[in-house]
Amino acid sequence: MSLSHDDVERLLKVLEASTFDELQLETEGIKLTLRRRGAAGSAASTPILFSAADPPSAAAAAKAPQPAHTPPAPAAATAPTDGLIELRAPMLGSWFGSPQPGAAPFVEVGSRVWADSTVGIIEVMKLMNPVTAELAGEVVEVRVRDGELVEYGQVLMRIRPQP
Repeated sequence: MSLSHDDVERLLKVLEASTFDELQLETEGIKLTLRRRGAAGSAASTPILFSAADPPSAAAAAKAPQPAHTPPAPAAATAPTDGLIELRAPMLGSWFGSPQPGAAPFVEVGSRVWADSTVGIIEVMKLMNPVTAELAGEVVEVRVRDGELVEYGQVLMRIRPQP
């Protein structure tokens, strides 16, 4: 595997959009460490670790250590007081609401979803990770735009639960 200049730029954007201070990537013949300016040696510095054998995934993002200054990561979906469920990003990366550029979105306001309905994709290092609704209901609000960098735990959309 090799990393292009564009790949490194994208990793820098992912790090910048996250709450982490450091990202480490190790793969066949490549070891890359990206650190925020002034983060070296900081007690709050928490690395994001990826390897070729363990590409970023929802499980990896969920296991990534959280810095002490960040509140615990919320569950994938939470219920605010208005009865709507907030669907949250299971990982950080670029959000895409349709299967390909120019295609119809997976969902939009008013769409009916089921627990296994794909509502979008989060791209991390050219790996496309589908995001599912995790519950049956109606999409009431979509809070992210195509190509937007999303952080782990960020609210992607709000869903009104339905049986």
